[in-house]
Amino acid sequence: MSVYPLKIKINPVIIAIIISSLILLACSSLRHALFQSNAYDLGIFDNGVYLISQGQEPFVSFRGLHILGDHAAYILYIIALFYKIHPDIHWLFAIQAISLSLGALPTYQLSLQAGLKEIQAQTLAFVYLLYPLIFNVNLFDFHPEVIALPAILYAVLAARSNNILGFIVSILIILGCKEVLSLLLIAMGIWLLIFEKKWPYGAIAICSGLFWFFLSTEFIIPHFSQAPPIAVGVYSFLGNSLAEITLNILLKPGLVLSKIFTLANLEYLILLLIPLIWGLSWRHLTPLIGATPILFLNLLAENPQMKNLTQQYSLPILPFLLLAIIANLATGGGWFKHQKWIILWCLISFFALAKYGYFTSKYLTTLNNWQATREALSYIQTQDNVLTTDKIAPHLTHRPLLELAIQGREQTDLEPFQYVLLNQRHPGWPSSPELVTGLVKRLQKHPHFQLKYHQDDVWLFEQSSALEQLQKAHKPGL
Repeated sequence: MSVYPLKIKINPVIIAIIISSLILLACSSLRHALFQSNAYDLGIFDNGVYLISQGQEPFVSFRGLHILGDHAAYILYIIALFYKIHPDIHWLFAIQAISLSLGALPTYQLSLQAGLKEIQAQTLAFVYLLYPLIFNVNLFDFHPEVIALPAILYAVLAARSNNILGFIVSILIILGCKEVLSLLLIAMGIWLLIFEKKWPYGAIAICSGLFWFFLSTEFIIPHFSQAPPIAVGVYSFLGNSLAEITLNILLKPGLVLSKIFTLANLEYLILLLIPLIWGLSWRHLTPLIGATPILFLNLLAENPQMKNLTQQYSLPILPFLLLAIIANLATGGGWFKHQKWIILWCLISFFALAKYGYFTSKYLTTLNNWQATREALSYIQTQDNVLTTDKIAPHLTHRPLLELAIQGREQTDLEPFQYVLLNQRHPGWPSSPELVTGLVKRLQKHPHFQLKYHQDDVWLFEQSSALEQLQKAHKPGL
């Protein structure tokens, strides 16, 4: 009897997803190890998730609010389950890397569902992974909305497959990532109703989006933050409340148009579309209806951070761009008929717009006192209160109280802190060497603090114990 070796055929898309996840995880972990992570936003989410996992109130002290008061992201409570296994910030990096990469799978499935050939479907999965925003967002700390990226694509796949349970699960995941995504669901529901003829699915998306937007912006966020949603500050030129902003969008078209038709927005649209322009056609743009709320808000904002391919604000637009490309290719459209030219275009776009160069430039600026920072951190063995700088903060967020040495807090009361760790050479944002110098001088004069470590402009002060303070107070000659 002849024995034939067992042949296991692994889909190239699955291999690509695994490789992508590992690369993204390695990049974000290396960035963190180089002290390039930020208190805003990585430190916020790590601190909140850690406190949830410990059964404590997730009040982020340096942000000054309960974690639900940020964006009503209840998905963080699910992420906290991983921290119960072992509290480690790398869980966030892993979840983000896998989520960003996983979107390639529903892209592949949606392509096959639309009637594209296997090679075309695989190519579109690679197109997704090579979109510069995927790589860049992974480098910008951590944001829960990365989890919504594959969920949006799976929601469309479920609707087209008449999978009501899968659709509802996807909706719940999307809503749990950020309150603004409820607007995306409303628009996606309209698209599903009118153009996809998926009446129950469209109705579910619209109703759930309306319900969550009202609940999160009117009750959850104000209750947990004691302030209106962050969007009120972003669009303050239109009003002082969501209702006033919405009304002025309708009543002041001149103001709205003056904010939208700008050179900055033209540049933003070019950056957003150029990697995928080869596959878009005006005949098949109806899927972009789902992206209109997010795109409109990005164009309307004055904040330049919302108009680039380096931060998370454009991420929810990507699924609908891919759906438009799939629709176009399914009818024989597209600039390129051979897959190698598509991949070449995407590779050129990736190398032109992805921020991999940071690892040979920007991210190496802290190496001149990297070892000293690591040594100083090794002296902090407890979960006592800490005052530190922006870049060091994400390495110390597993504690109830953490504050930042930043502008506006120069006269912070030092008594509540057991440790004060400062990097005078690299003070982070928004701080300065002068601010750190002022704090160092205060600490050197403070009777309750002693210098624990000093090397290469890295300073660690520790507050002496009550017993030591008492002994010092009764020391002869004092």
